[in-house]
Amino acid sequence: MKKAFVFPGQGAQKVGMVKDLYDSYSIVREVFEEADDTLGFSLTSLCFEGPDEELMKTCNTQPAILTASTACFRVLRAEGIMPDIVAGHSLGEYSALVAAGSLSFADAVRTVRARGQFMQEAVPLGEGAMAAVLGLEGDKIKEICAAVSAQGGVVEAVNFNCPGQIVIAGTAKAVEIAITELKAAGAKRAVLLHVSAPFHSSLMAPAAHRLAEVLAQITIQPAAIPVVANVNGKMETDAAVIKDALIKQAASPVLWVDCTKTIQQFGASVFVEVGPGKTLCGFNRKIDRSIHSENVEDIASLQKTAAFFQGGN
Repeated sequence: MKKAFVFPGQGAQKVGMVKDLYDSYSIVREVFEEADDTLGFSLTSLCFEGPDEELMKTCNTQPAILTASTACFRVLRAEGIMPDIVAGHSLGEYSALVAAGSLSFADAVRTVRARGQFMQEAVPLGEGAMAAVLGLEGDKIKEICAAVSAQGGVVEAVNFNCPGQIVIAGTAKAVEIAITELKAAGAKRAVLLHVSAPFHSSLMAPAAHRLAEVLAQITIQPAAIPVVANVNGKMETDAAVIKDALIKQAASPVLWVDCTKTIQQFGASVFVEVGPGKTLCGFNRKIDRSIHSENVEDIASLQKTAAFFQGGN
């Protein structure tokens, strides 16, 4: 039985995430200590004590989720549960690369801290927006976004999460117009997301450019196991290809459905969501109900997942 570990992106954060694992496992405390030392401030106290509005800032959210996810991964590794293939949603791709041995944790946490700052600074606060569109085909969404963009502004389909859920992003006014048009075209819902920037849209090009400069300074190793890239849904192990995919990813759509299908074609039948939340487990149900999903974000979910694998399933 082949196993896939998948790692969550922004939106999964909450004050207190993985705290019971932190209290119970020295290996988890070591991950948080390394993050604190690398960043030069206490990410640990921000994760466990808040305040929530500070944790929600993308420059803090990104290293926080990466750290929580890496901690969960290291507990699984200590339990002898290892993946055959990995992927991560947006920011989660960095967690996946740490798990695959391609990025050191310190380099990853430093990079995503900068990535969050670059993304926030690429578009002034309030000038960009994102919205989730439910119940409309991707081609129709892309067509409407193109028509709205042609009138001025920018709006693009940026997250292909699962059938019936696609996220759009762009300039605030264009996203607002697109929401009206998409509802008129038959979308069940189109709702603004509480985010601070239009992630994965072409408006993030300045962030991608600055990110390339940071990535040029760090060592990316060939991945020990395949990593499925957000930008094309393909398995990668080559270090240069991985670096290029990370740069493009900041200003390119997340093709999560394609990533999931590639993992299935590889032969993985069990997906473990490693890190806070169960968002990716929810996507699995909508992509293919035959996927068996587990998750690890606290002691209860760890015990459930370990019991599943110990049962020889």
